[in-house]
Amino acid sequence: MKAERKFRAVVVGMGQMGSAMASRLMARGHDVLGYDVSEATRRHLSSEGFAVAADLRAALVGRDVVITSLPESAAVRSAWLGEGGIAAAADPGTLCVEMSTIDPETMVAVGEAATRRGVEVVDCPVSGGPREAGAGTLILMAGGEDSTVMRATPFLRELGEAPLYCGRLGSAKVVKIINNTMAMGNLLMASEAFTVGVAAGVDPARLFEVLSVSGGTSRTFTKRFPKALEGDFSPGFKIELAEKDLGLGVTLGRTLRLPMPLATLAHQLFGLALLHGHRGSDAVAMLKMYQTWADQSTGQAAQRRAEQ
Repeated sequence: MKAERKFRAVVVGMGQMGSAMASRLMARGHDVLGYDVSEATRRHLSSEGFAVAADLRAALVGRDVVITSLPESAAVRSAWLGEGGIAAAADPGTLCVEMSTIDPETMVAVGEAATRRGVEVVDCPVSGGPREAGAGTLILMAGGEDSTVMRATPFLRELGEAPLYCGRLGSAKVVKIINNTMAMGNLLMASEAFTVGVAAGVDPARLFEVLSVSGGTSRTFTKRFPKALEGDFSPGFKIELAEKDLGLGVTLGRTLRLPMPLATLAHQLFGLALLHGHRGSDAVAMLKMYQTWADQSTGQAAQRRAEQ
């Protein structure tokens, strides 16, 4: 059952995911305020009809739920631990839900700082993108005190199904990092193998049709490839975020002294895609990089034949 109570929420970090979650909460009748560190973003959001705070301290006043959805760990530390940040300025008893994909150490640090002041904290990254956020179908991974997660559940169910409990603060970040490491590894292999299939003469649409129901498929493949086959690489999940998340996975393995050779290679290849100019595109632009290599290989082969 969805929540009947109406919440006064603030979303800190109004990028693709943050603004999609804010839109969803507004559509469900909640009082939602947005805040973003970028003045240009704040102006744009205001023109789109969002209520936007001018600074973070003002955004926290009178809010019973705070969501942070930020691109990387440094931004989370700044929002939570900086002067006038959440740990210092949120009212005791406020429910704060950290939904970014960041390292677990940062989650523990900001969570402990906030709970010392009586703020209740949930570690809650998600699986899904802006489309799922807008539809309220996100997969929610939750970490923290049982009672706090239970308190947060009616609110979180406005954004997805009941959160999947992972353990203490930081544990949900670990699960999310592993999820994204697997997902981007699947996407990389799919891009590489698919390019070979097309280069061998199989029609791309027919290849996708068969692979999408065969043993090699994955949720990432069936979600991201249809747009790519139409030449649409507009971002749902930006390739630079995929590269960042793979880096988090490799770092986690290194911290535990566990080798991750495949994840390390995937991280390097996503970094190579950024060097090839695909920053700002969807993560499925890995396919575009492989297609470029295939076109170059085909052109070189044709040139060699012509020279013989």
